[in-house]
Amino acid sequence: MKTKMLACICVLVLFIGFDTASAQEETANRISRYPVPQLEDLPEDLKAMFLEVQEQRGFIPNVLFALAHRPDELRAFLAYNNSLINKESGLTAADKEMLIVAFSNLNGCMYCTVSHGAGLRLASGNPHLAEQVAANYREADISPRQKAMIAFGIKVTADSDTIGEEDFEILRGHGFTDEDIWDIAGITAFYNLSNRMMSFLAVRPDEEFYLMGRQ
Repeated sequence: MKTKMLACICVLVLFIGFDTASAQEETANRISRYPVPQLEDLPEDLKAMFLEVQEQRGFIPNVLFALAHRPDELRAFLAYNNSLINKESGLTAADKEMLIVAFSNLNGCMYCTVSHGAGLRLASGNPHLAEQVAANYREADISPRQKAMIAFGIKVTADSDTIGEEDFEILRGHGFTDEDIWDIAGITAFYNLSNRMMSFLAVRPDEEFYLMGRQ
């Protein structure tokens, strides 16, 4: 009797183990909490853009599929992102990426911390910088100017109602123009939205991001 009971328990444990593993694998492979469209079902403009991204990067980031659940909002998201990130600015590509990494980590957004960490490695040519900025930007191998920029971005993220003229003076003292300061605030505010949407949707980082810029 005991032998049969133990055998039954072992079988039950095995089934529970497989179910748990299966559930974990399903969660890891899921792009979003909400349904995402198949590439062939996208509106033609978005399908063309997705295919262009795939040709350039070799993959289509999960953020695009997740936000494509609502195509009009994805179009607005991409237009605003383009206006902020691709405009002429006193901020370099590395400046923008390290800013996003710092407050994305503060917000606990895994997707944005990992994806923009990859962007920072590529923009800076430094394979260690993303982890440094995410862990503690004050100790990272970046300039005092960049530390002041990130400190302001953190304030916009966590304490925006206390921003005053003294904050502008600090940034001006590091050579930022008032338009640059708008860029810092705009990028921070927009990507705080992105942080919250990625966390809300439980979007996991694409595997490709982990390897980018490591060599």
